[in-house]
Amino acid sequence: MIELYHCVDARSFRALWALEEMGLPYRLHVLPFPPRVHQPDYLQLNPLGTIPLLVDGDVRMTESAAIPQYLASRYGPTPLAVGADEPDYALWLDWMARSDATLTFPLTIVLRYTRLEPEERRLQQAADDYTQWFLSRLRHLTRALGDREWLCAGRFTMADLCVGYALLFARTLNLEHKFSPEVAAYWERLSARPAFLAAKAAQAGGEGAQ
Repeated sequence: MIELYHCVDARSFRALWALEEMGLPYRLHVLPFPPRVHQPDYLQLNPLGTIPLLVDGDVRMTESAAIPQYLASRYGPTPLAVGADEPDYALWLDWMARSDATLTFPLTIVLRYTRLEPEERRLQQAADDYTQWFLSRLRHLTRALGDREWLCAGRFTMADLCVGYALLFARTLNLEHKFSPEVAAYWERLSARPAFLAAKAAQAGGEGAQ
């Protein structure tokens, strides 16, 4: 059975949501955040100390935007992937990577310097600068959506899931009031999906087979 090491609403939520979208059985291990601090024995499983860690037989993966692509490829075919023979294949790959490198990264800096660092090490200017970085990238998402329901191929795909996590993270940081009407409506569609709700319920339920 696939095993996923996860922290509530952290980057590993992408993997959890993807497992639910695919309907795959899995065992969930919910760890305190950050696990390298609060559960140091986790370093024996993942020396990086980061989450997610997905274990599928001999396969071990730690990149949150790569895991949904792996699951779609390994356990497909599925409409959640965009095939190399489809016109939007390159766009799909671009959004899969952009979801983390461009949209999620600046939010991690905001989180660190407003909530995780000790009070004397918090840097409001850094948080403000990286918030603006995120919002400038979010404008590209608004343009890309236009009047589309989903980002590519005319259907919900793993790219939407990966971008959707960045929006969940932004909401955690109380930035949802900065969403454009297009992005806000997109978020409502994403967060209403049964698999999203199932992933939320699974993490609330803690460890165990799903």
